Amino acid sequence: MKFAQADFRKIQISALACIVLIVAGAGGVYFAHTVAKAARADRTLAQNQRNDIDNKLKRVRNEETEIKEKSALFHRISAQGIIGEEQRLEWIELLKAVREKRKLIDLRYELEPQRPLDGAAGSGFSFFVSPMRVHLELLHEEDLTRFLDDLRGQAKALIQPRNCLLSRQASDRSSAMAAPHLFAECRIDWITLRETRPEEKKK
Repeated sequence: MKFAQADFRKIQISALACIVLIVAGAGGVYFAHTVAKAARADRTLAQNQRNDIDNKLKRVRNEETEIKEKSALFHRISAQGIIGEEQRLEWIELLKAVREKRKLIDLRYELEPQRPLDGAAGSGFSFFVSPMRVHLELLHEEDLTRFLDDLRGQAKALIQPRNCLLSRQASDRSSAMAAPHLFAECRIDWITLRETRPEEKKK
């Protein structure tokens, strides 16, 4: 079977058309792949941006909650009189009032100078401690517990007992008066919070 030159030309045209179609198809596939890849990249970027926004919003909410909690704590301890200068005279009057209320046999105290407590509270405020040594003569151990509870509930300071030593005393049965059965010596920290002065910041 012989092919004329015209037939060869038709074959060439058909082959060229097939090649064009193959190239066009491959180009279409490549373009679609490129578009899909770009779309995936855009989705990933959008997701990352959304996650970043969510994380920032979460941090803002957490900071807002922390600020509210600190503000509530500040107002609570301020209402209790813990914030500000030490109220030494009021503390002494409180000791006398508790002694009379609980009918303690004897109460003596030594209040030491105030000093900074290790660690700052932040925002320009610092904790300060006024150590006190208390000597008590008691009828019962419960007298000591009630004494400390009264201080915690009424003092314009945070009351932190450091230690208490109890010792028994021989009672005088011949005495008509109630004789102490126990002797207590306690070290109590009266803690307050106030603004740090410039000279204190340098220390």
